[in-house]
This record gives sequence, C-alpha cells and structure tokens, in this order.
Amino acid sequence: MTSAKQRRLDSTVRRALRPGVEYEFDRITLPRDLSKSFVTRLLVERAEAGGWELDRMRIGPDGVRRVVLRRKIIRQPQPLFWYAS
Repeated sequence: MTSAKQRRLDSTVRRALRPGVEYEFDRITLPRDLSKSFVTRLLVERAEAGGWELDRMRIGPDGVRRVVLRRKIIRQPQPLFWYAS
C-alpha cells in the first residue's frame, strides 16, 4: 500500500462495559480513497484472525472511516488451591 492508503492504528484501550465482562478496543482510521470492498475484506480478516468484532463505524464528512473493533478479554480464574509435587 502507498502511504496515502495506509491505515493508522491508535492505541488499544481496555475497559469493562458491565461487571465481569471486559473488552479490549482497537481504533482504526481508514482514508477515504479505500474501496468499500477492500475495507470489508480488511475487517473480515481482522475478525477471523484476531477474534475482533465491529463495535462502531463512523464515516466523517471528509469521507474518512473511523472504525472501533472490540474483543472480549477472557481471564483465567486463579485456582483456589494447588498441589505441590
């Protein structure tokens, strides 16, 4: 991709929407000159490969797409006890 068509990734944010469920958010800004089919393929690839789902997409008046993806953070519970070998 050329520099004009590169996507910009912002920092990943983590927050809890409701008690016990925590999500990780990823913000992507896509330029206006990318086709709709290319953006769809990009988001499908991120969903299948990384477990992301679309949280929101906004298209600004300048045509720039601002996409927010999210995925659930699964925490492994701490064991109540363990065996020493």
